[in-house]
Amino acid sequence: MTTTSGPGPAAPPEPALSVRQVLTLERVLAGRPEVVAGAGGLDRPVRWVHVAEAADVGVMLTGGEMVLTTGVLLAGDEAKQAEYIRSLHRAEAAAVVLGLGRAFPAPPEVMRRAAERCGLPLVVLHRPFPFAELTEEVQSLLLRRKFAAVSLSETVRTDLTALITAGAPLQRLLDEVARHGGCPVVVTNLAHRVLATAGERSAVDDVLRDWERIARQTGGAGDEWIRAELGGRGERWGRLLLCGYRGEAATGRLLADRAAEALVLHRMLGGGSAHSWEEQCAQSLLTDLVSGVVPARQLLPRARAAGLPVNLRTFVPLVVPDAEPAVLDRMLRVLGLAGLAGELSDGVTAVLLSLPRDRPAQTLLTLFAARLREATGRPDAVVAAADPRTVWDEVPAGLREARHVAEAVAGSAAALGLPAVVRLKDVHLRGLVRLLRDDPHVQSFAERELDGLLCTAEPELLGVLRTYLATGRNKSRTARLHHVSRPALYRRLEAIQDRLGVDLDDFEQAASVHIALLAHDAQQR
Repeated sequence: MTTTSGPGPAAPPEPALSVRQVLTLERVLAGRPEVVAGAGGLDRPVRWVHVAEAADVGVMLTGGEMVLTTGVLLAGDEAKQAEYIRSLHRAEAAAVVLGLGRAFPAPPEVMRRAAERCGLPLVVLHRPFPFAELTEEVQSLLLRRKFAAVSLSETVRTDLTALITAGAPLQRLLDEVARHGGCPVVVTNLAHRVLATAGERSAVDDVLRDWERIARQTGGAGDEWIRAELGGRGERWGRLLLCGYRGEAATGRLLADRAAEALVLHRMLGGGSAHSWEEQCAQSLLTDLVSGVVPARQLLPRARAAGLPVNLRTFVPLVVPDAEPAVLDRMLRVLGLAGLAGELSDGVTAVLLSLPRDRPAQTLLTLFAARLREATGRPDAVVAAADPRTVWDEVPAGLREARHVAEAVAGSAAALGLPAVVRLKDVHLRGLVRLLRDDPHVQSFAERELDGLLCTAEPELLGVLRTYLATGRNKSRTARLHHVSRPALYRRLEAIQDRLGVDLDDFEQAASVHIALLAHDAQQR
C-alpha cells in the first residue's frame, strides 16, 4: 500500500527565492553585499523586487517585496530614515537593499538600529551597479517558478483525471500524487484514522510511527505538512496530507488542492471499487499480514494509524466465509468491539479483533458468532477462529490458521453440524487433507477413487455423496438436506456405488472415498 508504481519520483519544485538566495546571485555578489541588520529574516520569501527612492514607499507595497534604494531622498534626515524602515516593516517587505554612494558612503546607523529592532533585513552594497539588471534577473526567476507551479498543477490535474477516466483505484491516484510531490501522502477520515498512504515505504513508516501525536497538531508536523480537506455538498469527510513536502508552500498547496479535487471526484464516481476507502484500508493491511511478505513488526504503525488498538491487547484472528466486510464492521461497532474487517478473497473475509486483556475472549467471540447468525439470517453460519494472541508478531500465523480452518469446512457447515465458532481442533481429517492437497500422490489418489463420478454427466451425485459422508452416512439427514425422499436417495446412492465400484456400507471403502472427496474439494478451492 505504500510503494509507488510507474516512473520514479518527480523532483519537488524549487522553493521560492529567499532573501538569502537573492544575495547569492552573481549580480548581487558583484556589488559586495553586507547584511548589517535583521540577519534572522534572511529566509523570508521574496515575492517581487521593487526599485523605489520615495520616502513613503511603504504605502505602495503589498508584502514580500525586496526594496532597492540609494536613499538619496533620506540623506540628512534621521527621522525620515527611521520612519522609512518602520514603514517597510509595516508593509511586510522582505528586505531593503541600500546602495552605498553619494547619499550614504557608509551604512546609516539610524536605519541599521531601526531595522534591527523590526527584524527587517538591511543589506548594503559596497559597490554600486544598475538596479534594473538585478530587478530583471530576479523577476525572471520568480516568473519561471510561478509558471512551474501552475504547470505542475495542470499536469497533476490532467494525470489524475486520466486515471479516474480509466477506472484506476484510489491507490494508483495516491501513487501519482506522491510521485509529483516527492513525499509521503496520507488520506485520513475526520477522526485521524489513516485510510490510505502512498510514497516510499520507509518514509511512510516514519510518518505513521508517531501518527497519534503528530496527526492532531495544527497543520501537521510543521510547515512541511500541507493539508487539503476532502468533502462535497457542504460536508467534510476526510483530509489529504503531503507529509514533509520540500518545495514552496504555495506550490504544495496547489498540488494538494488538485489531488483533493481528484479524490472527491473519484469517490463520487464510485472509486472504481464496491468497497469504501475504510474497507480498502483494512483489506490491504489484513492481506499484507496474511501474506507474510512484510514482517508484522513493520505493519504495526499502519495498524495503529488505521485505528486498531495495539498496546497491551489480546488479538483474536477470525475468518468468516460468505460475509460482507461492511456487515461485519457494523457488527463490531454495535458490539463495541475494536477490530478490522477486510476481504482476503472472494467470499472470504478476515476479522482481527483487538480486545483488552481483562475481557474474556471466548465469551465475546461466542457473542460475535451469535450476532453473525442473526445479522445474516443463516443459522449455519460459522466463524473460523484461531487461538487468541497477545503478541503482535504472532497475528499473521493466527490469521493463516483461521483461514485454514475456514477453507477446511467451506461448503460443509450445514452437513457437519458445526458449532458457531470453529477452531483447528474441530476440522480433524479435513484440516490434514487440506494441508496435503498439493501433493501429487494425494491428487492422483483422489482422481483414481472418484473417476467414476468426475466423468459423469450427473454432477448432483457428487453433492449427494459429499453430504452423505459428511453426515456420517446418515440417510435421513442427507435426504432432508437435499430435499428428496428416502427411496429417491437410495437410488442415487446405488448409482454412486455402481459408478465408483465400492460398497459405502463398508467402513474402509467409505473412508477411502471420503478422504478422496475431501482432497478433491480442497484442490478445487
